[in-house]
Amino acid sequence: MAVKAGDFLLVNFTLKVKESGETVDTTYDAVAKDTHLHREDSTYGPRFIILGEGWLPKGLEDSLVGADIGKQTTVELPPDKGFGTRDPAKMRLVPLRRFRDKGIDPTPGAQIEFDGRPATVRAVGAGRVQVDYNHPLAGRTLIYDVSIEKIVDDDNEKILNIISKRIPEIDKAKFGVERTGNELTVEVPEEAFYLSGLQVAKKSVTSDLQKFFPNIDTISFREVFKRRPPEAQMEQVPKPSAVDTGKSAEQVETKPQTEKAQEAPAQPARKRRAPAKKPASKGPTKRAMMGSESQR
Repeated sequence: MAVKAGDFLLVNFTLKVKESGETVDTTYDAVAKDTHLHREDSTYGPRFIILGEGWLPKGLEDSLVGADIGKQTTVELPPDKGFGTRDPAKMRLVPLRRFRDKGIDPTPGAQIEFDGRPATVRAVGAGRVQVDYNHPLAGRTLIYDVSIEKIVDDDNEKILNIISKRIPEIDKAKFGVERTGNELTVEVPEEAFYLSGLQVAKKSVTSDLQKFFPNIDTISFREVFKRRPPEAQMEQVPKPSAVDTGKSAEQVETKPQTEKAQEAPAQPARKRRAPAKKPASKGPTKRAMMGSESQR
């Protein structure tokens, strides 16, 4: 089946720079490892695109229209059909103190975000930094080895792929999708709750879904905090030996952490005071003797 503009696709590719032969991007895990591009925080596999939306260079997207599923082709793109020609007006000299004020240590070749735009540090001189706002591949001839793996037809799969594009840190299979009429609810997994920029990502997901699913009027994100099972809150108490307790190891109990926290600290034993001793009698007192004489 040949693809057409507007199709939701899964695409594999490897990108090389013609002038140097350097591999600069790939969707294949093995190729990334062989070319030293592999990153532990990246996910490898077919990339999701909507053909014609500019998620890949326009020249490449144009070459995919009418292509067959599963057939690998090689596409060469000159700069004007790739990431454009280099524009000298996009080069800037910026005082070094501005980087230090932002906590950035500029080094030549570093990819940074500065003044809200991606940029490349070209040189660092005496108190000034040369910053290039051109795309890193601008002015280069590109070679793509590309194949279309699948046309995505299922609406739920389309939605999950759109979510994954905006929140790539979390496996898309962990999100839940529930659709009732013109209302859509996305259940967000717990590991995504504290991602930096999650609210901005949800806004982007909403914008994409409203654009590509015009019959969806309401989009809700549900974040459910579930109670942990009691055993997850237990603290293992060190088990005394059978010699200390007179019990076998199987008879030693584990106490919950809450119970342990409520135990009163042991108080040192107080010594019982011995009762005061009465002085020994040394015979009748003077008063007793006088009493006995008055009775006579």
